[in-house]
Parts: sequence; structure tokens; C-alpha cells
Amino acid sequence: MQEMKAAVVPEVDAPWELRDVPMPAAGPHQVLVRIHACGLCYTDALIARGVLSFRPFPMVLGHEGVGEVVAVGEGVTARRVGDRVGLPITQKACGRCAFCRERHPYSFVTANHCAAPVLTGVNVDGGQAEYIAADEEGTILLPDDIPYEYAAPTVCAGYTVWAALRRADPKPDARVAVLGIGGVGHLGIQFAKAAGYHVTALTHSPAKHDLARELGADEVVSDGAALEAAGGADVLLHTSPRHEVAVDALAGLRPWGKLVLMGISADDAFPLPALAVTSHSFQVIGSAHNSPEYLAEALEIVARGDVTPMVDVFPKEKVDEAYQRLLAGQLRFRGVVTY
Repeated sequence: MQEMKAAVVPEVDAPWELRDVPMPAAGPHQVLVRIHACGLCYTDALIARGVLSFRPFPMVLGHEGVGEVVAVGEGVTARRVGDRVGLPITQKACGRCAFCRERHPYSFVTANHCAAPVLTGVNVDGGQAEYIAADEEGTILLPDDIPYEYAAPTVCAGYTVWAALRRADPKPDARVAVLGIGGVGHLGIQFAKAAGYHVTALTHSPAKHDLARELGADEVVSDGAALEAAGGADVLLHTSPRHEVAVDALAGLRPWGKLVLMGISADDAFPLPALAVTSHSFQVIGSAHNSPEYLAEALEIVARGDVTPMVDVFPKEKVDEAYQRLLAGQLRFRGVVTY
């Protein structure tokens, strides 16, 4: 049996280990992908630390894998050897449960409501490895001009924020605020600006003000009161896991404004001010990927250079260093491991 290198999480809250493991083969309707890069997501940390639990350890994580199809299994029609592809988290739905019978497009809603979904890097091994076998429907074609190091974070972080903006459906003259200038938020500023909106960055870190302007923000503020003074926002993209800052930012949301939640936290509490939400007719929208068409759009926007992910790139031999920097909040702004 052929072997490959993979980043194995041996047990809960343990360092990641680069090990030799059996190389998978493409089964029926699957493709074998030679991984060139895989991004790190904070969801990986929640799984590795046991905050989220989907299967026993040891495991291989990674739902931001990108690479090249090197073999196809029986019955594959949508992919060919040589295709450059990305591997988002929702790989395959069961197709038989009540939710699947409604024929929804794949999204993270599918991951949460299908009775038996296949989730790349969650309940099956993921892209932190030299090779991965995945259902052909669990891959997306990459534009020719996008580098693998930029495609990897777009498969999750870029997908997340672009899908959130599309779901908010702002009017052409809308003002968009992005809360949190981190792995997702730094992309949110760029995507909102690329779409032509007036963009206000909201960050409590003075050190990030100049960067936010470099990324395209028209204005940078530190809290909800300052957001209101700057003209407010019609759409507030909440990319941070700290929900209390989003509650404060509601002070700057304009009447009929939309708060779009995409930050994941181990703490599910989100104490909304009922009077403000009701009296201003705010909409509170949860958003997570939504539909593959938005991923395709996000990849094209990055490929043409309108959005550029800021990435720290690590060779596979330093995968645990990358993970430890993710835990310590030391990535600027997305970690990408090359294989």
C-alpha cells in the first residue's frame, strides 16, 4: 500500500503530527486530489480541542484544501484528471432524508440538517494531507489564474464573507460595515469594496486602522457610537467570535439595517437588545456559505485580483507551528499549509 504524509491530530488538545499514513484511492464517483495547499480555520481548532466533536481521534482535519485531480473513480463525469479544484466543507449529502428530498443546494445548512452528510475534514479526513479522495460533487473547479495559496482560504473564509454579503442583498448605494479585522474580516472589507459599497471597518485595535484603510475601508471606527457618527451602516457583517462587540455596534446600524452573523464561538449566547431590534426594524441574519454559486463567485473575484487574502504560508513540516499560531491569534491573517 502506498503511503503519504498527513497532519494527524492524535488526541484531544494535542500537537499536530506529520505522519506517514495510507494513501486513499478514488472510489466510485470520487476523485483523488493531490493537495497543494490547505488553509487553517478556527473551526479546526474547535474540533482539535474537543469543543466540537464529530468522530473519534486520531483524525486529519482541513476543509480548505485545494489541489489537482490525479485520478478519477468509476462513474465520475464532472471532473477530469488535471482539473484544479477546491474542497469545501460540505462534500456530500445523503440524498434520502426529509431535508435532502427538498433538493437544497449544498451549504452549511445542509451540513446541519442532512441526516448523514459527508463533511470534509470534519466527519471524514480532510485536506491537511498530500492526497484526499472526495466525492466529485464535493469539489469546485478553480479559476486558472488563482494561486493555490489564495484559493485555500477563499474556499472557507472568503466563501463565508462573500455569501454573507450576497445574502444581505444590500442596495447599490448601501453602507456596509465590517466588524472584526481578522481572518474573515480582512476579506470582508475587500469583498464589500470590490462590490462597490461604502465600507466602514470597525475594530477595537488602533494598530489595525491603517491596515483597514489599505484594504479599502473608506472609514475606520472603534465602536457603535463612532459608527453612528460616521453615518451608520445598512449592513453590518459580524465576523468576530466576540458577540458583545456586535451588540455594541448595533448603535450604528441604520433603520431597517441588517446584522449578518458569521462568527463562530463556543459561547452561543447572543443577547440582542429587543427594543432596538423592534423599534428600528432590524433584521438579524445567520449566514454560513449558503450556496456553491457564491463560492464560485468569490474565487473569480480573487482570481482577477480584486481581493487578495493575506496569508502566512507554512511547509507541511511546520503544520503544528501553524496550528499553534492559530491558537495564539498570531496569524496575519490566514494560515496556509503547503503539501
